[in-house]
Amino acid sequence: MAEGPDLARKFASWQDLGFDPDHCPVRDVLSHLGDKWTTLIIAALAGGTQRFGAIHRVIPDISKRMLTQTLRDLERDGLVSRRVFPTSPPSVAYSLTPLGGSLLDPLGVLVEWAERNHPAIRAARTRFRADP
Repeated sequence: MAEGPDLARKFASWQDLGFDPDHCPVRDVLSHLGDKWTTLIIAALAGGTQRFGAIHRVIPDISKRMLTQTLRDLERDGLVSRRVFPTSPPSVAYSLTPLGGSLLDPLGVLVEWAERNHPAIRAARTRFRADP
């Protein structure tokens, strides 16, 4: 677990530099990536360009409004590009930008960790609820 001490040193260095919560890159970036839908949308786009309806079909429990907003946020952050086709009615397709694509490897590690540890986390939650 070599990364833990490196992470601790990084955090300590931020403190030494006069940590400014308003300009913290971790908070700024991860507040968007850590929400309920972003990871799933990025995973849906990992295989290539998708139209809005296709994304909605693979994440059926997201509302169309939330999907639109999250895609807009990802586009604003430079992670997703949006292309409008001049059809009637217009169709829209989304794809990962090179910046968004650079997120796939670290996100993949996190997804694998979540899959591997999900049973232990669920068991811990059950024990926690059972404690008086």
